[in-house]
Amino acid sequence: MSTAGFRLSAPGSGLALIVFAFLCGISLAAQGVPDRSKPPALGPAPQLKLPAIQKRSLSNGISVWVVEAHEVPLVQISLLVKAGSSDDPAGKYGLASLTAAMLDEGAGTRSALEIADEVDFLGADLGASGSFDASAVRLGVPVARLGSALTVMADVALRPTFPEAELERLRKERLTELLQARDDAASVAAMSFSRLLYGASHRYGTSAAGTAASIKAITPSDLKAFHAAAFQPGNATLLAVGDITADSVVPQLEKHFGSWRAGTTSLTRSPVPQATQPPQRQIDIVDMPGAEQSQVRIGWVGVPRSSPDFFALQVLNTILGGSFTSRLNQNLREQHGYSYGASSRFDMRLSAGPFFAGAGVQTDKTAEALREFFNELTAIGKPVGADELTKAKNYIAFGFPSGFEAISDFSAQLEQLIVYGLPDTYYADYVKNIQAVTAEAVQKAAATYIQPQRFLVVVAGDRKVIEPGILKLNLGPVKAMSIREALGE
Repeated sequence: MSTAGFRLSAPGSGLALIVFAFLCGISLAAQGVPDRSKPPALGPAPQLKLPAIQKRSLSNGISVWVVEAHEVPLVQISLLVKAGSSDDPAGKYGLASLTAAMLDEGAGTRSALEIADEVDFLGADLGASGSFDASAVRLGVPVARLGSALTVMADVALRPTFPEAELERLRKERLTELLQARDDAASVAAMSFSRLLYGASHRYGTSAAGTAASIKAITPSDLKAFHAAAFQPGNATLLAVGDITADSVVPQLEKHFGSWRAGTTSLTRSPVPQATQPPQRQIDIVDMPGAEQSQVRIGWVGVPRSSPDFFALQVLNTILGGSFTSRLNQNLREQHGYSYGASSRFDMRLSAGPFFAGAGVQTDKTAEALREFFNELTAIGKPVGADELTKAKNYIAFGFPSGFEAISDFSAQLEQLIVYGLPDTYYADYVKNIQAVTAEAVQKAAATYIQPQRFLVVVAGDRKVIEPGILKLNLGPVKAMSIREALGE
């Protein structure tokens, strides 16, 4: 069954579940309605046939990946660069993020407004963004207007001007956002957790956007230097997904990107070092007097994206806190009503990002919520039952098609293959690999990566209300601090 131009409605709709069940060999009840009294049984390993990746290259050596999807006359072109916030120099945290944000604020002979006007006229969508691991410029456009749109995209990606007036505008916006974040307990908890877990000198201890001090220190010269070093043809891949063929699109890419040559400087990329795990459990209260809720973050250093336990961790986290019916959410939301929602996550990057569980909880139930968090974090180390395991694997399988619903979704999935060096067959084998996860593998992963006795606990909330109850739990040493202390200001 060919799935070129693969589109399904959102997971949970009858058509999506029935079609994907057929692809994956998953048994559904009569009339396509799942029997909710027990998890659907998993059949043979799925054979999800996605359109082939055709690989070409331009005359300057840039790799080009082409995927044909002829369902609608649209195309997504993405330039992926292997450089991101992990490559920010010390003292200039936020440089890669700000560089990406500035690319369409003036490029070639066009101002920011002229770029926006031309993109709108073409019926296109053009933007740039960055993560810790990569930066990207992405163009979505009707196929008939691809040539004109590529002219603008190439200027934005290769010839940004970094006008000082636009930099000052973005700088003020980011500084304002940081100030506003200090009034939001969820933002304070997230920033404090990273800072306290990784430390001030580790890149993951600071958000990709940087700090107020680092943002103030970035100059147009810094942006130009980072762009020149990071945006190199040998460091880039072009993706083309949509109503095109390799023979039709590669010449157009050659016209606009083939003359791109390496600069005199290039980025020397070093892996972000592995952070040290907390030696014992520590509870840090970040005082926010009058806070309407307490925001809780519990965890430690997780795993890199290259972890051999990736699939076991997907199933493990789905059971623990990665779905609405997960243990954490059912406990804190459904059973006790302490929170609107509780979850957990392994944030996997090129180096080991954090694992954390968290929620916003009622201020007067903060201690009780912490107790339940640790009950579940401890219980996940025990053997998982067959029904719960099957339910988690089915949840992942049913949600899998949503990552390929639109052309832009498919392109984003291809980016993951490039950034993390995954095999071309990764998505075709994904559900099969999920199905292969055993209860023993989940228990082993839990024992290795979920060790509550060593977790860092950060609670952002009203100290005078929440501290007495937290102390009575005897979870470990408790330290109270101001927002400035938590963020190292």
